[in-house]
Amino acid sequence: MILVQILLIFIDGLGLGEDDGHRNPLVTAATPTWRRLLGGSPLIRAAAPHFAGGVSLVPTDCTLGVPGLPQSATGQTAILTGQNGARVLGRHHNAYPPQPLRELIARDSILKKVLEGGYTATFANAFTPEYFQLVAAGKRRHSVTTEVTLAAGLPLRQLEDLREGRAVYQDITNESLRERGHDVPIFSPEEAGAILARLSQEYNFTLFEYFQTDRVGHSGNRDWAERVLNLLDRFYAAVLAGVDLEKTLVVLTSDHGNIEDLSVETHTANPVPTLLVGRRHREAAARIRTLTDIAPALLALLDL
Repeated sequence: MILVQILLIFIDGLGLGEDDGHRNPLVTAATPTWRRLLGGSPLIRAAAPHFAGGVSLVPTDCTLGVPGLPQSATGQTAILTGQNGARVLGRHHNAYPPQPLRELIARDSILKKVLEGGYTATFANAFTPEYFQLVAAGKRRHSVTTEVTLAAGLPLRQLEDLREGRAVYQDITNESLRERGHDVPIFSPEEAGAILARLSQEYNFTLFEYFQTDRVGHSGNRDWAERVLNLLDRFYAAVLAGVDLEKTLVVLTSDHGNIEDLSVETHTANPVPTLLVGRRHREAAARIRTLTDIAPALLALLDL
């Protein structure tokens, strides 16, 4: 018997900012799905905590008890292993995980633990042939999400999976792939969301990563930020519409703040949202206060 199916949507650089439309595009962007779930409020700090209907929103500390601005490698390691890599390193670490974090991931990858518990798991993102070529040539390193997948012995999905509707690319629509000459279909956010939803119903645990939010935050470009947030909201709406929320828990979270404050081009120390919708959402939400709580809370739903 399946206790719960879990879909974890990881959004890079999405914090809970202030109710200030000059700095925070989440106040001004068209995000009707998030507003509906949060009783009319945009996804901002004042909206959390929130518990209503089938929705929980928990403000989640991403500083990990370590001075300095939170960064991607340590934040993502915390989310996907439950381990405080920043404390292990003595600092926050950006981009790609160094050896001590890779060792944590090899031991405590959430996907690995799901598989060891007798369940099924997958990473839904598609990768290009160029990615594999650059890695083989030593010109590119794996991110945390990729290391988490490989530590579990799972394959990385490729463009053929994308063409067959069995993967989603990191930009959601595939537009960046087409710009680089790849023969792939253009998806609307709704089409991509439906694909991820359908895929997630085949596994006990599904992971998807989106990082354009972090790129936008560093750029400070408001128009781009509002477009990205609208696209993400539409994608998320289609995901929720496409899963069975009676048996599925959809979790959206982030590693650090960024896009919620365009007045700076750095990350922020704002709490990040952990937004849980569907089966046993309150049970999981009650266990989450910091990034290191997320993996244990989700594994507990599978009795792991």
